[in-house]
Amino acid sequence: MSWEFDHVTLGQRVRFGTGKVAENVAAEVALFDARRVLLVAAEAEDEPARRATADIDVAARCADVRPHVPVDNAHRAREQAVETGADLLLSVGGGSTTGLAKAIALTSGLPIVAVPTTYAGSEATNVWGLTEHARKTTGSDDRVLPATVVYDAELTLSLPVELSVTSGCNALAHCVDSMWAPRTDPIDQALAVEGIRALAAGLRAVGQDPAGVDGRERMLYGAYLAAVAFASAGSGLHHKICHVLGGAYDLPHAATHTAVLPYVLAFNGPHATDAAMRIATAFGGAADADGAVAGLLALYDELGASHALREAGLAEDVIAEAAGLVLPVVPAGNPRPVSEADLTALLTAAWAGRDPTSLRP
Repeated sequence: MSWEFDHVTLGQRVRFGTGKVAENVAAEVALFDARRVLLVAAEAEDEPARRATADIDVAARCADVRPHVPVDNAHRAREQAVETGADLLLSVGGGSTTGLAKAIALTSGLPIVAVPTTYAGSEATNVWGLTEHARKTTGSDDRVLPATVVYDAELTLSLPVELSVTSGCNALAHCVDSMWAPRTDPIDQALAVEGIRALAAGLRAVGQDPAGVDGRERMLYGAYLAAVAFASAGSGLHHKICHVLGGAYDLPHAATHTAVLPYVLAFNGPHATDAAMRIATAFGGAADADGAVAGLLALYDELGASHALREAGLAEDVIAEAAGLVLPVVPAGNPRPVSEADLTALLTAAWAGRDPTSLRP
């Protein structure tokens, strides 16, 4: 890769402190001099929402959170923001919650203070996504970038190990895709490699001690690095596949990313040898393309993570259709040329959970 590049770092404040969510949220509300805070939090996030808002007043709450942000939900949330007279959005939850807050900000310009309870990473990007008629549309707009992210590892303690694993593997996918995405540069790659190291270590620690905060702090740190790299590098082949699958077939976001990742890594790795070697080293494996896949699969085996798309809910009889939907959005600069037959083979192998190295050229 050429060392001539144009890198943009998005402006955002991060407050990181275990057990300090209420204090840090109150400080942000004061900085914005906000009088009408609209809390965006699903009903399932009652406890973290209560903790995050312990020291502030909330004007109203929007709990109409759904995966992939359906357009109708976005319309209702935007109307509520207007009716409330909101001057600040406080999102408490995972990627779907942050996504709904972004949908409001996209048309209103309201600032967002994001309090993540998973490792989705949406809080650190200027990427929005909306789903209508089974098709997910994404875009970038600085209006949707949260002004501040408040991280508190205690808020992730209620996240079961299984969901922590898929959410963490979703963050790993941000890192891997950032190694060869359309706008990647050496800064993005450095962030992504460190993100892989932190996430792999954090995932293992959470698996061994789900009630401990050390592993969860590492995962939040890694998820943030992953998202910052992804925001700059853009969506690579992996994310294009997963966005199509999620929007068209309403698949769970994190589980879909977890299943697809080894196959895209095996498909692209031999054609991006430097990136693959760095990924492999970050996983602690042999520094080659095979080492990257082996390192990821070893982590999956240790965590009990699935790389079978059928377990994420994809029906086998839609694979050909899905390949046709993905093909038009494949990034032009993907390390390996991609045909519809390639996509069908990749999705078929991922559906069955077969050995990803079968996709090698």
